[in-house]
This record gives sequence, structure tokens and C-alpha cells, in this order.
Amino acid sequence: MKRLKLLPWAFIGIITIFAAIMAYVRFDNSRQLRHRFYLQWRRDYVVKYKNDESFINTTPRTHKTMALSEGQGYGMYINVLAAKNGWGKENDFERLNNFYLAHRERIAGATTDLMSWRMIKKQGKWKVDKNSATDGDLFIAEALLKASKIWHNDQYTDEAHALINDILRYEYNPQTNTLTVGNWANSKSKFYNLMRTSDVMPEFFDDFYQETGDRRWLLIKKTMLKRLNQLSHQHKSGLVPDFAWVSKSNAKPVKANAVATKYDGDFSANACRVPMMLAQSNDPLAKNTLKRMMKFFSKQSTLTAGFTLEGKPLNKYQSASFSAPIFNAVSFNSNQGFDNLFMSQQYIFARPLPAKNYYDAALTTMTALEVEKI
Repeated sequence: MKRLKLLPWAFIGIITIFAAIMAYVRFDNSRQLRHRFYLQWRRDYVVKYKNDESFINTTPRTHKTMALSEGQGYGMYINVLAAKNGWGKENDFERLNNFYLAHRERIAGATTDLMSWRMIKKQGKWKVDKNSATDGDLFIAEALLKASKIWHNDQYTDEAHALINDILRYEYNPQTNTLTVGNWANSKSKFYNLMRTSDVMPEFFDDFYQETGDRRWLLIKKTMLKRLNQLSHQHKSGLVPDFAWVSKSNAKPVKANAVATKYDGDFSANACRVPMMLAQSNDPLAKNTLKRMMKFFSKQSTLTAGFTLEGKPLNKYQSASFSAPIFNAVSFNSNQGFDNLFMSQQYIFARPLPAKNYYDAALTTMTALEVEKI
């Protein structure tokens, strides 16, 4: 009789052990897949240069070699994410950092800590395009802060502080309390009041404030999140444009070709990063904007590469540049009515990392290293 009474408990124990084993297997498989994506990204995009420098080649397998500050920022950030997983090495980060340091922007004859936005290698020499890009500088600064904590290296802390200070000096509009798109969009430029929506990085801004104590970062965070939320509420879709004109109290999408392409006023190649940049923020405005966008995405039969702000597809194809940030966002915001996006956007991990598209590859790799399960 006692043996019969023990049977249900034995069965429960077996089920519990089986569930634990399956959970471990799924975790281990996910970890191996994430590691593989990191190794593929490093193999295809990280290029060693000189004895102590490396750069991210944003045009691999072509006749042209090009580095962007955005790409370098992504590379440094990916390296520290990999280090948190036990894969990234400080020497690899140091080489990427040295390339950044060697290609800083000069303004009025003085070297700043902003990175020149584009470098093209021709006949063994770099042709440097002047001016900075704020998104690249923000990622480099955040990567330096994370690196300083992982490897306890004060050099990275000092470099991060210098860059953060120069972002405020050269890429900040105190009239609108928002970041500009680069040092070229200064008070003498017609683009002084232009905001790139993917530059709204509340977690980064919080880190910059915690590190420096400069309360302007709290003001920037509050203001840019407010403008982003205003843009989201201007359309039922909740989507935001690549670029917007901002004032002291409002924001409006730019027109086509106002900055770079005919999609400047659409949810396109820049704004696609917004879900990822808001994914882990606890700020109410960030959460509201993200939820509006994610509800729209969850109702689409296919998530194509871009939409008008009214919600009409811009293309017929899918792109990891759009799917990876959405997968990132749903991974950190479950049980809110759009969990179907986890399965629908998981396709990006079912195929090899693209070897000829650095943008898709970088956003996919960042997502793979940030989330716990893929």
C-alpha cells in the first residue's frame, strides 16, 4: 500500500526532472546558437588593421572597404555584450577602440572625441569624410562605459567621459533640449532642429547621467522621449518616422528627401531601430510608445521592411534590420498582447547571419547577445 502511495510522487519527480533537463537543453542550445552568431559576425565583419587596430567593414565582399562610426560603435558594443557572455576579449575591444581613437573628428584645428562618420580605404590609405554622426558616437560612448566595468579599465572610463562631454558640446541643441544628428547640424545649419528618432536611447542617457552627474542627460531623455511619443500619437499605427523636425514643444515628421531618402518621413531604415532602443527602458513614455508600435506590428500578417506612418507597407520583402529590433523588444516585454511576434520574427535565427549586409548582421547579432532565448 505504501508503495502505491509513493507512485504519484515518483511520477511527479520524474516529470520535474525531465522538465528541468529540457529547460537546460533549450538554454544550452540557445547559448550555442548565440555564440555561433557572434563568431560569424566577427569572421565576416571585423578586419584587423595595422598591429593594434581593427575596424568594422560595412561593405564586405565588394571592391570597396568602408568603415562608419555607426558600424564601429556597433562593433564595440557587440564586443562588450559578447564579453558579458564569456566570449568577447579585451584585446579585441582594444583594437576596435584604437581605430576609433585614430579617426576622431577635428573641429577648428583641434581634435575632438567624436568619431568621423565615414572612412573609405583607397590604395592602402583612408579617405576620411568629415563630420560626425550622433548615433555612432552614442554607441561608442556606451560601449566604453560597459567595457570599463567589465575589465575595470580606467582608460575606458576617461575616454567615455571625454566623448560624452563632446556629444553635449557639439551634438546637442540647448534650444530644443534634443540631440542633433551630428556636429554638422549646428546652429548655423537648417538641420539644427532635426531629430533622428533612433537617437532616442533612454538607457544610454541614464547611464551617461549616472556616470557624469550631468543633469542635462535627464533633460535630453525626458524631452526626446516626449517628442517621440508625440510622433507616435500622430498616427493610429503608433509608428514614428526616420527623422522629425522638433521645436520646444512638439515634433512633426519630415517630408520625403528632406535629409537622405524618399523614406525620410516613414518608418524606415533609421526608425527600425527604435523598438530595440526602447526595449529595456522602464520610463512610462518609452513603454507607451513601444506598446503602440508593437500592437501595430502584431496585427500584420507579414512584417515588411518599412511602413508609411499610416501603416502601409513600403516593400514586399522582410528584413532582419526590422525584425531583429522587434524580436529584441518582444523578448523584454512579454505578456502585453504581442507575444505572437516572438515566433513570427524568430526566422532571423533560423538562417545564417548575412555575410554581405553589415546592418542586418549587426542588429541581429546585438539582439542574439542581449536576449536570453532565441
